[in-house]
Order: sequence, then structure tokens, then C-alpha cells
Amino acid sequence: MVYLDNAATTPLLPEVREAMAPYLDERFGNPSSTHRFGRDARAGIEAARRQVAEGIGARPDEVVFTSGGTESVHLALVGAWLAAGARRHVVTSQAEHHAVLHTCDFLQQLGAKVTFVPPGPDGSVGVDAVLEALREDTGVVSLMRVNNETGAITDVDAIARAVKRVHPDIVVHSDMVQALGAVPVALADSAVDLASFSAHKLHGPKGVGALYVRKGTRWQPVLRGGSQERGRRAGTEHAAGIAGFGAAVARLTGSAAHGKRIRRAREAFLAALEGLPGVAYNSPPSGVPGIVNLAFIGIRADVLLMRLDLEGVAASAGAACTAGSPEPSHVLMACGHTEARVRSSVRFSFSELIEPEEAAWAGRTVRRVVDALRQ
Repeated sequence: MVYLDNAATTPLLPEVREAMAPYLDERFGNPSSTHRFGRDARAGIEAARRQVAEGIGARPDEVVFTSGGTESVHLALVGAWLAAGARRHVVTSQAEHHAVLHTCDFLQQLGAKVTFVPPGPDGSVGVDAVLEALREDTGVVSLMRVNNETGAITDVDAIARAVKRVHPDIVVHSDMVQALGAVPVALADSAVDLASFSAHKLHGPKGVGALYVRKGTRWQPVLRGGSQERGRRAGTEHAAGIAGFGAAVARLTGSAAHGKRIRRAREAFLAALEGLPGVAYNSPPSGVPGIVNLAFIGIRADVLLMRLDLEGVAASAGAACTAGSPEPSHVLMACGHTEARVRSSVRFSFSELIEPEEAAWAGRTVRRVVDALRQ
């Protein structure tokens, strides 16, 4: 079986599992406890905080650990909006992950006004489109760095700088769940105020994420209770998961080898499909190498995916959180594609664990199955 759904989740690496193991066994203490068991757990969390901070180009005290990307997004948007006072307008895009879109729906229930900017044909969002959507009462802007369905890259740093020139008090958030490990992330040199991350997209464990909160950002905590995470996110920390998150980020820091391996796998896959008629690219050439979204014109994606699964290739029609939904991809529809094309589109996503030979075999399998379905 060749697994080509790494944008949904990635397998846990042995070194990550090894980093987690002590906190599932002898270092089981509550990190908030002052005895040795608690101090050992706390030390592991703070070591991981330094690893994540280095990986995203931030200060350790700007990293808040959460239960995953969705919670990080929710805390960022709700916390920024609650702290915005009279600036109750939010700007985001139609191509965001549902974690952002559904949180914006919730904010509208609380009284927010939200503008959903249409993306370009590849799923990225331009500076001018965001600036045109700003209002006098805009308080929050949220845009993803890498689109989870097309792999398109949005220049969030340029957008954040442009937004700050219009009004420095506007808080800019970015969903960077698909960005870390795929594009450079250096938040200390950026105008982005808040950023969301998830461990399981990086060969780390599920159920762990992080929220970057730039020092001095107008934002307030949402999850109340204990004083964990410096009072910014209540709840006993998942020490084992956090240790795994730190290990997963640390192995990426300063290394470009994983990106080269992903690119080789992608190239081998696409080479095996070369010349297959009726294939359209939904992903732009400038997108990240780990995500390729293809439309197989005239073939239903759900039928193709079932056949591929039987043949030993795992892929998806888009975000895992919407699997089984009868609705076509909101991202591809927002990009302006026809519903027929969207319903024939499949996302293949790669990791460094996939050998080029495996990727080439998967590409040949896709080709054979597509030919059979068309006949």
C-alpha cells in the first residue's frame, strides 16, 4: 500500500515515538505539580517549547501548546476578536480550512461582520484583494500560508505588512498547519501576530498543536480554568504529545533534505502520469511539492478513490475533515472550477518516507485504473 494522503496526516516517526515514550511511563507526573514527577514533565514541555520556537523562528514564551490546529485557530480568532473592542470586522478567504470558516461562522453569531475574499484560480490570495476588503472597523485578518487542498502558497508576510500600513492595530493570523516543513517559517521577522500549527502533519502525534502569539499582540485567552501555558490556555498539558511535537519540529530545523525527498517522490509520480489524456492540474506549479491536486475529467473522484484503495493507493478528494460530505470541495469551487471538474478531482500528498519507486508505481496504478474506468 502506498500512502499518498500525507496532507491529512503523517505516520509517526520512530525518533518521535522515542521522545514521547518517557512521558507515557516514568515521567507521568502532572506538569503543574511541584514534586520531582511534575518537574520532570515540566522540563520536557519546556524543552519542546524551545524546539518548536526555533523551528518557527519565534521566542519560546510566544509558543502556546494546544490540542491541535483546529483549537489553535479557534483560540487565535476568537481571542483576537474578543480583544478587538469596537473593531468587529473580520477578513478571511473563501478557500480557508473549515477550522477558520466555521470559527468565523461562530463569530458572526456573536455579532462579528465577516468578509470572505475570493481566492485566485490556484487557491492563493493576493495583497490587493485583502486590502480592498478592509474597513474602518476591521480588527482581524486570517489567511492560510499553504492551502491544504491545492498546495498554493499565499504571501501572508506581504499581506500582513500591507495590512499593518493601513492600520497597525489590525491583528493578522495565519493558519500555518500545512506550511511548517514545506516553506520557510520565520515569525520573528514577520508582521504576522498569530499563527496556528499541528504536530501530526510533521510525522508527530495527533492531538497536539501550537499557537504562536507575538509578544504584545492584542489577544485574550479563550479557554479558561487553570494557569497552564502562562494563563493563555487552561488544561493539563499533554506532555508526551508535546515532547513528540518538539522532536518532530527539531528534525526539520536547519535541514532541507526532507523537502528534496518529497520533490523526488512527486516528480516520479507525475512522470508516470505523463501523457495521460483528460487530466487537469488544480495545483499551481509554484505550490508546495507535497500536494498535487488533479482533475481526471469524466471520472467521479469517489469511484476513483475506491478503486485506488483496492489497488493499493491511498489518496483523498480533499480535506479529511470533510470526507464523506456530499458537497464538492469549497476550495476548488471558490477557485472558479466547474462542479463537474471539482467532483472529478483527487488530492495526492507526499512525505519524505515515500521512495521514488513507490511513487512511480502509484502513478502507474492511477494511470491503469483511470484507463479502466474510462473504458
